[in-house]
Amino acid sequence: MVARDLSAADQGATRRAPALRLAPVRAIVDQVRARPFFGIAALIALAFLLAAAFAPWVAPYEPTFQDAIHLMAPPSAAHWCGTDSFGQDLLSRVIYGARYAFLIGFCSVMIGAVGGLAIGLAAGLLQGPVEWGLMRFVDAILALPSLIMAITFISILGQGIDKVIYAVGFAMIGPFARTVRADVLQVRAQAFVEAAGLMGVDRLRIIWRHILPNVIFPLAVQATVRISEAILVSSGLSFLGLGVVPPTPDWGLMISEGRAFISFVPWISGVPGAALALLLIALSIVGDGIREQFDPKMRSNR
Repeated sequence: MVARDLSAADQGATRRAPALRLAPVRAIVDQVRARPFFGIAALIALAFLLAAAFAPWVAPYEPTFQDAIHLMAPPSAAHWCGTDSFGQDLLSRVIYGARYAFLIGFCSVMIGAVGGLAIGLAAGLLQGPVEWGLMRFVDAILALPSLIMAITFISILGQGIDKVIYAVGFAMIGPFARTVRADVLQVRAQAFVEAAGLMGVDRLRIIWRHILPNVIFPLAVQATVRISEAILVSSGLSFLGLGVVPPTPDWGLMISEGRAFISFVPWISGVPGAALALLLIALSIVGDGIREQFDPKMRSNR
């Protein structure tokens, strides 16, 4: 009889396991049904991501190929979005530019998240002058806008894709650190953490088993929201001539190069500008939707 009950319990647990694994997928499906704009934005962001991943097969030309016969040509069958002042196909450069946008966005957010996690954990777990010093450092980062902070580091590090990633990533540390510190302080006050400490559990084990799992997921949700900001800051650096160097197909650089011809050849700046705006809006809607669905604080307020 006991064996029969145990087998029934095992079967019930086996049936519940796939349901638990599919819970995030069902949550996203419910979000798409409740908010149609979230689904549209997700499809747009996915289209940009796929175009960036398969750029050599999707783009009709190489991004640096120059057609001397069609300089500043309007959109046509040969060049769907026209060409720039060097005869380069704008559609191809926009597709390849999506690669650099996602590369800089993901890598810089990763740097900011890792740095913010380390500082936030230390500030939340340690007391006294260490916490005070770390939070004053975070306040110094947050005192300036992300673009100004990135410009400061670009002036020190120099130009280049890797330098832009480091500069934007460092500018992202402040918001992540504040989020992590607030979550750590909230988790530390929970009864199960205090009970583990009273039972003599090692401090590192408490951090690894109880605090980190409750901090990582809100941090990941925050990271999805910050990707669009990182792309915008990197494009702003390139627009100002402080980021990616020519002839790299960067959207901010392409917009800057078309400023001199905006009155009579508007597509040189218009095409990359439209792509940048569309991607940023899509990523913002997707990030807000994910945060509303998975952030416990926002779910409790609804």
